[in-house]
Amino acid sequence: MTPRKPSQKEPRIVEMPPQKMAVVYGKGTPDKVFSELMPALYGSAYTLKFDLKKKGLPTFKVGGLRARYPDAHLVPKEEWTHIIGLPIPEDTTSLPQKLPDIEVKLETWDYGTVAQILHIGSYAEEGPTVERLHKFIEESGYQIAGDHEEEYLTTPDAKVPKTLIRYAVKKK
Repeated sequence: MTPRKPSQKEPRIVEMPPQKMAVVYGKGTPDKVFSELMPALYGSAYTLKFDLKKKGLPTFKVGGLRARYPDAHLVPKEEWTHIIGLPIPEDTTSLPQKLPDIEVKLETWDYGTVAQILHIGSYAEEGPTVERLHKFIEESGYQIAGDHEEEYLTTPDAKVPKTLIRYAVKKK
C-alpha cells in the first residue's frame, strides 16, 4: 500500500525555490487594486510569452497569480499594500510594458522554508484558515519570517475559489 499524500488542506512546511516574477504594486481594497492592475500584469506576461513564441524560443504557461500583503494585519482594507505577481521564466531580463501608467517590474521572490495551507471558499472567509496556519507555525517551532502571501489556484469568479495561503518561516 502506498503512503497517502498529505492533503493541501492540512497546514504543512515545505521548501520552495526562488521564483522570477512579473510584479505590480498597488494600494487600496483588493477589488479596486486588482481590476486596475491586472490588465498591465497579464498584458506584460502574455506579450512576453508570445514574443518568445515568435522567436521560436521555449515558452511558458501563464498562471499561478500570487499576491503579497505586507500590511493587511496592520491597516484597514482600504489602505492595504498589494504586491501582485505572475511567475515567469528564470532567464527573463526585461518585461514588455502594456500600460503607460502602470509599471510591471521584474523581481525574484525568495522563499526557502514556507508554511502553507489550502483555503477553499471565498476570500472573505479566510480568517479561520489563516488562524489555523498561524497556530500550526507556532506549534511546529517556527515563526513567520515574511509577508502574508496568497496563490490563487482558481479565478475570482470560480464557484468554489481555492487559495494557497503561505508565509516564509524560520525556526524559533
